Amino acid sequence: MRLRKPEWIRVKMQGGVVSNKVNSLLSDLSLNTVCDEANCPNRMECFARGTATFMILGRNCTRNCTFCNVTREMPDKVNLKEPENVAKAIEKLNLKHTVITSVTRDDLPDQGANQFANVVKEIRKRTPNVTIELLIPDMQGDKELIDIIIDSEPNVLNHNVETVPELYDEVRPMAIFERSLELLSYVKKVKPNMRTKSGMMLGLGETKEQVIDVFKRLREVECDMLTLGQYLQPTSSHIEVVEYITPEQFDEYKEIALSMGFKRVASSPLVRSSYYAEDF
Repeated sequence: MRLRKPEWIRVKMQGGVVSNKVNSLLSDLSLNTVCDEANCPNRMECFARGTATFMILGRNCTRNCTFCNVTREMPDKVNLKEPENVAKAIEKLNLKHTVITSVTRDDLPDQGANQFANVVKEIRKRTPNVTIELLIPDMQGDKELIDIIIDSEPNVLNHNVETVPELYDEVRPMAIFERSLELLSYVKKVKPNMRTKSGMMLGLGETKEQVIDVFKRLREVECDMLTLGQYLQPTSSHIEVVEYITPEQFDEYKEIALSMGFKRVASSPLVRSSYYAEDF
């Protein structure tokens, strides 16, 4: 039996003129957002604020994570105009901070690393004062590809561990928790001043002890920032919610994480990795 959503998980619908403007601009420039593709509960609020998290490298992912609403069909051809179009959108939306993410592209020789770097280059060319956050896949742990991305000098390098390692086989069968940790560790070794960030979904059956252990392991690799949010089942074919974590428990996790040395923590049921990222 599927769990009934508690009152605190209900989303107030928002939208209007600004939201329509963002959608129209994205359509005109043939751009995707993770806001729509991942069915984010905050997308109308963010669109109404004139913000969006751009998702590059197409709409179809090569991984088979059981929580994600992004489609897993034949990967799209890489659009070489995409970096320029993302930069144009950021300029037209007058953003101060932008988040760029992607589907995982294990099918590409460079797994999309050069597309990330080119996006940063085009943004810097048009809007040099915009701060840039890249939310990247694990690049299969290939350090040469990670170097291509971090050498483009984003302000924040974000890579989500998503859940506790004990649930990876069920939730992220093509990912490896230790590989994600090593990516975050490597960034700090190569670029000590680059801010790193990671995030987790809760409510998949993890224990409090397992969650706190992930905090500890993220701090061991000097991860600076953390986001925690409630997993919401996108469709009946995705992994089910085991538990709805209370707002009070999210508050407790935030206090624990801050006490362990994270510089910034966003922790509440509707938090997503890029939600109010500009405030970080």
